[in-house]
Amino acid sequence: MDLTSDAFEHEGAIPARYTCDGEDLSPPLSITGIPDGTASLALVVDDPDAPRGVWDHWVVSDIPTPGGPSPTLIIPAGQAPPGTPGANSWGRTGYGGPCPPSGTHRYFFVVYALDIRPGLPPGASKADLLDAAEGHVLAEATLMGRYGR
Repeated sequence: MDLTSDAFEHEGAIPARYTCDGEDLSPPLSITGIPDGTASLALVVDDPDAPRGVWDHWVVSDIPTPGGPSPTLIIPAGQAPPGTPGANSWGRTGYGGPCPPSGTHRYFFVVYALDIRPGLPPGASKADLLDAAEGHVLAEATLMGRYGR
């Protein structure tokens, strides 16, 4: 499974448009190579370089898998994937873009292919999602971008 973006390359710079210094839009994402047997996808975006520990920017569970012989899920810029929004570290649901207090931080976009639909309520935390996903991950893919001020 692969996770890519037309906005930035793996380990590349995230354009300001997708951060708190710009329009704070979620970047466009493409998920390809979704394995057979996937019941749902989950998406997590976090910043492990935050001063107070890992900062969660986006959590979405129960994303339906597209059909077809080579399923691909395209998430356009500024749109959330269909699914259940979880809580980010600001205590809100939805995307919150990179907004480091200083320096350059790494932002990890991770998609999980699960053999279940976790059925979490809106506003569930990343920890809730990862607990529910334990033992049910068929594949995962990571896209890392950097942003600095």
